[in-house]
Amino acid sequence: MLYVTGDLHGDMNRFSPRFIPCIRRMTEEDCLFVCGDFGFLFYTDEKRRREQDRQLDRLARYPFHILFVDGNHENFPLICGYPEETWNGGRIHRIRRNIYHLMRGQIYTIEGKSIFTFGGAYSIDKAFREEGKSWWPQEMPSEEEYDQAWKNLQDHGCRVDYILTHAAPEETMCIFHPVHREEERLNLFLEWIREKVDYRHWWFGHLHRDEDLWRHQTALYMDVRDMYRNERIE
Repeated sequence: MLYVTGDLHGDMNRFSPRFIPCIRRMTEEDCLFVCGDFGFLFYTDEKRRREQDRQLDRLARYPFHILFVDGNHENFPLICGYPEETWNGGRIHRIRRNIYHLMRGQIYTIEGKSIFTFGGAYSIDKAFREEGKSWWPQEMPSEEEYDQAWKNLQDHGCRVDYILTHAAPEETMCIFHPVHREEERLNLFLEWIREKVDYRHWWFGHLHRDEDLWRHQTALYMDVRDMYRNERIE
């Protein structure tokens, strides 16, 4: 089975039956997708890094795969320091045996379903963070990443089953945050994808809300959904 949830922010409690009622039944055949702000790869100081490593080792004991797109609250140099490889048709950073960073603009084929991923977003709290310690400029995609994403979609006939991002397409973002100049380049790109690409459903995080919206889009935070039916796991 394929499941999807929103921002974790390094919270181990999110891997409890309270949030994932089926977690004790999940096997190596299952995948849990995270729509950005994974948060278990964030801190730079040695003490917190050791604690993060212990948490990642605990997550590695689960049989299922944990697959995340990056959000804005990530330590990008740390993530990109892990080995890069190809997995199910797309590029990943392998963090642990079962924990993968799904890179921007990639398309993966899992259980016969095609899944397009594109992480990144703007930190509205940037002014309260310190570059290199709690904020990194790589949070927003590069032009090369935009170009690669579009090329991959064209190579796939501009048709995928599912889309996973951290940020929302422009029209949707305007509903919740009409003024978002710093993130607008990304939102407009995602809106262009929405117009050009045939997809079944689109999930994103970032807004810290659980809500089914329009145009086959769902904002996720705490909910865990069955990807095939977009139903909340009870």
